[in-house]
Amino acid sequence: MKASFVSNLSLQNTMRLTVAKAQKEMTQLQEETVTGRHADVGAVLGAKTARTLNLHRDLQRMESLKSTNALTTQRLAASQEALGQMSTAANDAMEVLIALSGMTSADQLDLAKTNLGNALSTFTAAANTSFSGEYLFAGINSDVMPLDDYLQETPPSDAKTAFDAAFLAHFGFDQSNPNVANITPADMQAFIGDLETSFMGPDWETNWSNASNENMESRISAAETVQSSTNTNADGIRYTALGLVIGHEMLALDISEQTRKTVSDAAIDYVGRAIAGVDSERSKLGISESRVTQANTSLDAQVTILNTSITDMEGIDTYEAATRVTTLESQLSLAYTLTSRIQNLSLLNYL
Repeated sequence: MKASFVSNLSLQNTMRLTVAKAQKEMTQLQEETVTGRHADVGAVLGAKTARTLNLHRDLQRMESLKSTNALTTQRLAASQEALGQMSTAANDAMEVLIALSGMTSADQLDLAKTNLGNALSTFTAAANTSFSGEYLFAGINSDVMPLDDYLQETPPSDAKTAFDAAFLAHFGFDQSNPNVANITPADMQAFIGDLETSFMGPDWETNWSNASNENMESRISAAETVQSSTNTNADGIRYTALGLVIGHEMLALDISEQTRKTVSDAAIDYVGRAIAGVDSERSKLGISESRVTQANTSLDAQVTILNTSITDMEGIDTYEAATRVTTLESQLSLAYTLTSRIQNLSLLNYL
């Protein structure tokens, strides 16, 4: 008969491997409990991993569109606010022009000129509104200030210089010449007609506007883009400048009552067109805002579907994982206890 024995060293090694395996499994389970998904998706899903990667890519694209849509919404809101300021300036000018009808007092005319100048300043500031470092109404030339300041004094703006040159060329004298009193309504009407042609033609982009005619567009879904601003070459903005400049420059001149009425009627007409034009641009941007809202609703639905699909493939039962962690902790505690006792086994303790 042959006696055999089992070394306590082999028992220790076996226990050590068991502890290491349990620790590794517990680390993975703890990660899964926190994330709610498999720690090693590739190992679990195998060939289906490509499918879940595609879902993640689609989800990332949807989330990116939602982020850009948030910026587009802010851009549209800022554009609407600026257009609202332009509309308010034009309406204030209209009130001044209507109230001025039939008045000849120099003080009242000077006050009206000041008020129209203030409206022109408000209009210019609104047209040059910027958002996130880009000018809203510059079209695709978003890094260039779109509208020159007509009232700039040093040096005089190109628009002011062009107006003075046009007045001198048409009448043969400037605004400060006493001969302005001899301007007839027909002469004034002809001059205003030439101004309209200038403002509505290429001279506008030479003397007033630095904007591009191509508006900024923003992608709001995989297959849809919207206009996210307008530009200072729009008719409503041109008419606003034309009406305000006519009133500011010529109502307070020492001209006859009939000639002044010609100026007043023209200014009222152009400001009325301006209000309608600016409000039309606001309506266009309002449609864009509505489309962004609808796109976000669709994106939210798609994100929900993608998240559900990903969870179905990668998700785990967190309650089961937590229970398994508790079980492993108990096993490890028992393993540590057994290891300690095995290490204390020695013949020396019994000799």
